[in-house]
Amino acid sequence: MKNFEKYEKMYFMPPEPCYDWVKKDSITNPPIWCSVDLRDGNQALVEPMSLDEKIEFFQLLLDVGFKEIEVGFPASSETEYQFLRALIEQNMIPDDVTIQVLTQAREHIIRRTFDAVQGAPHAVIHVYNSTSVAQREQVFKKGPEKIKKIAIDGAKLLKKLAKETEGNFIFEYSPESFPGTEVDYALDVCNAVLDVWRPDGEHKVIINLPTTVENAMPHVFASQVEYFDKHLLYRKNVILSLHPHNDRGSGVSDAELGILAGADRIEGTLFGNGERTGNVDIVSLAMNMFSHGVDPKLDFSNMNEICETYERLTGMQVSPRQPYAGELVFTAFSGSHQDAIAKGMSWREERQEDKWTVPYLPIDPKDVGRRYDSDVIRINSQSGKGGVNYILKQNFGISLPEKMKEEVGYLVKDVSDKTHRELSPDWVYHIFEDNYINAKSIFTVDECHFKQEHGIVTKATIHHADTDRIITGVGNGRLDAVSNAIKQYFNVNYDLAFYEEHSLTKGSSSKAVAYVGVIYGKKKFWGVGIDADIIKASVEALVVAVNKIEEIRNAESCKDERLLEITNYIYMNYKDVTLEDLSERFFLTKPYLSKYIKEKSGTTFGEILKEIRLKKARAMLKSNNTTVESIAESVGYQNVEHFNRVFKKMYHMTPVQFRNSK
Repeated sequence: MKNFEKYEKMYFMPPEPCYDWVKKDSITNPPIWCSVDLRDGNQALVEPMSLDEKIEFFQLLLDVGFKEIEVGFPASSETEYQFLRALIEQNMIPDDVTIQVLTQAREHIIRRTFDAVQGAPHAVIHVYNSTSVAQREQVFKKGPEKIKKIAIDGAKLLKKLAKETEGNFIFEYSPESFPGTEVDYALDVCNAVLDVWRPDGEHKVIINLPTTVENAMPHVFASQVEYFDKHLLYRKNVILSLHPHNDRGSGVSDAELGILAGADRIEGTLFGNGERTGNVDIVSLAMNMFSHGVDPKLDFSNMNEICETYERLTGMQVSPRQPYAGELVFTAFSGSHQDAIAKGMSWREERQEDKWTVPYLPIDPKDVGRRYDSDVIRINSQSGKGGVNYILKQNFGISLPEKMKEEVGYLVKDVSDKTHRELSPDWVYHIFEDNYINAKSIFTVDECHFKQEHGIVTKATIHHADTDRIITGVGNGRLDAVSNAIKQYFNVNYDLAFYEEHSLTKGSSSKAVAYVGVIYGKKKFWGVGIDADIIKASVEALVVAVNKIEEIRNAESCKDERLLEITNYIYMNYKDVTLEDLSERFFLTKPYLSKYIKEKSGTTFGEILKEIRLKKARAMLKSNNTTVESIAESVGYQNVEHFNRVFKKMYHMTPVQFRNSK
């Protein structure tokens, strides 16, 4: 940039080193808070508040917990004057609240101010005059002594009129434009004022240091404050106050370091409203202390309501990125951030942690009235599996299995990416529901009947191609048995690779959620079922998953109907069925039947029978402690050694090894 040479530092360092504040690492007690929203904030509005609006805003400040409130510059306008009179005459000022009024150190303005404040139960009369080099030389064209005399004369008049006016008054003085004033000269002026007021333990006064136009780095201001803290007269009876502005964007830092340097009091506004770049934001200051475990003595637990009232009355907007208050300040769109937050929340819940340490969230959003499900994790094309799972769990009770999260996350992200929109929680659920619960089906399993015979045997009614067929399946559990019935019906082989269930944590507490994953051709397909009956939920999830297999989706009908009947008969009579039995049952010669089975199924009668018997054996090995010899006999093998050899050849382990495997 050009023209930088015409600027120079306009602040003054203290005449001695003042760095004791550096030794402190935190604020341990809140300062006295004074809201200047109704004066400094109001005068900066394009359209200052009306009388009724100021009264409503005054009530908002009371609700937040302010005990000192600057209500205006009553000599500046009729509205300001009438507002102050309304507060006093209508007894709207609580007994524990002190109002504050501002006046220049000019006689007629001071007198008008005392007229306005007459009868106030507790009031701070805040008098100021400008002391900076620029103001002295360019505006007032007066030397340092004459500027000091303005302050002294104003202090004397305050003391005189306070005795003549009904009310209980505290005095405050500000060397306006303090950042551009020589620090030792500003101290000299303030001490001269203090010598007029002579505060004692029962009649303390306020010396306020305003960064009227912020022009230095925060550590410079802290050193200036410390110099005052060490050299003010009557220090024990003086409340050292700060009024930081934000011209360099360092208002909060000025205030925090100033408190470390010895300040007792802070004047500021909600969300930093004020002239130019505004005043220090008291919300940020108070919440910063809150986040360190310090009670700020102000209540921002209903932040949304405070923001709404503030915006409505002032016409100003709370930025979406405003610390602690903005719409987006707790929101994570990034996948890695969402994942960390979700895991942090789970970690805290599992351990019932009292202290708040969740990644990316400096405070618990609930402490300011925000919600996890709509404010913290929001979904767009940058989101990840952790965020999507969090939304489904918080809003709908769906806790995705770890192995399913990535697929669902990418599916949801893709929708947001293509629509170029943020997805609401309901939208996220509809995407999930359409793809994993209500996905379009080629077939359904409408009914299942089970019986236990050293394992589980099911008769499953499969509805496919406008036809219902009852298929027998055998497995080591109900879901496995139904899965085997589906495999038999479609003559397709897949692995039932994953199963998980949990109770639905939102809505009906009587419902359960089941997740099923199947693998076919190195691809994984997922389905989800929800039902009060966990078996029905499991079967529904299995059906959704298997329906996604391309070979099944392209199937216009099941395998050959006669072969289906033959296979079903083998399932029902696997223990002792023979080719001769099938020949008699289906009125086919043995040679033709053998050839028919081979052509239609791609395997022999003996291979089909062996597979069915060994599936049954596997189920029995896992379901009970029956001896291997007994199991071999139960599934049709009279010779246990032969059974062992066949089993090992099929599964690459012995029956005993299979039983002991996980």
